[in-house]
Amino acid sequence: MEWRTRYVLKSYLRSSMWLAPLAAYVVSLVAIRVLGWMDDRLQWQWAWQLSVDVVQNVLQMFVAAMLSFIVFTFSSLLVAIQIASAQLTPRIIATTLLRDHTIRLTAALFVLSFVFDLGLLARTQTAVLYVPLTVSLVLTMTSIGAFLYLMDYAARLLRPVSIVWRLGEEGLKVIDEVYPAKIKGPHVPTVPMPPLGPPAREIPHAGKSAIILAVHFDTLRLEAERAGGIVEIAFRVGDFVATGETLFRLYGASAAAADGGRLRAAVAMGPERTIEQDATFALRVIVDIAIKALSRAINDPTTAVLAIDQLHRLLRAVGRRHLHDDVIRDASGQMCVLFRTPDWTDFVQLSCREIRLYGAENFQVARRLRAMLENLQKALPEARRAALREELELLDGTLERSNTLPQDLALARTPDLQGLGAGLRS
Repeated sequence: MEWRTRYVLKSYLRSSMWLAPLAAYVVSLVAIRVLGWMDDRLQWQWAWQLSVDVVQNVLQMFVAAMLSFIVFTFSSLLVAIQIASAQLTPRIIATTLLRDHTIRLTAALFVLSFVFDLGLLARTQTAVLYVPLTVSLVLTMTSIGAFLYLMDYAARLLRPVSIVWRLGEEGLKVIDEVYPAKIKGPHVPTVPMPPLGPPAREIPHAGKSAIILAVHFDTLRLEAERAGGIVEIAFRVGDFVATGETLFRLYGASAAAADGGRLRAAVAMGPERTIEQDATFALRVIVDIAIKALSRAINDPTTAVLAIDQLHRLLRAVGRRHLHDDVIRDASGQMCVLFRTPDWTDFVQLSCREIRLYGAENFQVARRLRAMLENLQKALPEARRAALREELELLDGTLERSNTLPQDLALARTPDLQGLGAGLRS
């Protein structure tokens, strides 16, 4: 199986809600048979005897309760997810909600209990099976507790602060993987790799038009070493590539020896961006949440401030790392793979421009954005400050046009980590 097929399959499994309940269904069928066999061998009974009719009635109630849990849980979660995606952004469904293990495991527990109780009811016709009945009672009681916990958990999960915090955590993981080298001591920015000139060969994208989800760089490196040339990826992770567009540029006299099929197989593509290798996607989703909250239909600037909190956190992490590490070298130190990643200006503009455009008229957003930019100027190396100063100048210019009253302008220009209510004072 090709790497890209494995990656797409793994990504699908990671964001699919139905697989855990399906596995629970299979486990319950096996468990009811195994426990029935154990009951026949052990002949174990409770201290008090139960009639078949009583056990059947109890199991019928268990089955009805589990079915109600399943229907209520899934219908409620679907409605809650739709509401949350409408108020925040639809991209949180695939990036956070569908990947939540607590929701998956709880749904699997309900299916496990339902199928187990139903199977035990079918087998309780002439005699009571006490070993399976004990397990059924434990599963049902556990499911009731899990149902109550899930209601509280889902209510907390769907709050904006929980969603943006999770996105921040995922973003930090990706930043660690894409930019592993931290800045130590004085920072001299790495100069981006200049164009290499006309390529000796170009390899087009042969599949359906899609978005680059991830790249297996080891495969590209090995193929470049085998062919004795340089492989350049023409697009970044997260870019849309149409059918027939150039996907790879090959340099060197032996570029014709490279296997185009093997290079294409090292690039996983899909219909929408994912967060695994896309360094800016977490910030993109957080910014979407902020500007959705700033729309006049929702008018929730406090949620935008919560989003800026996480952007502040991510920018501090990015600003303390070496960027432009776009070259992979072979064992001899020769460049063999060239790929492009976002630079510091890309991160800063993504985090600030749209929020400033839609939210500068709001005191909370203007003050929190200024507090973030001023804090980053103090905390990050000198090489990172030019882009931050530019954003501050743009913010000042926007505020001057938006606030005609001197008092309002002075208030909007006061940095405040809370947005409004905790301005810095000398």
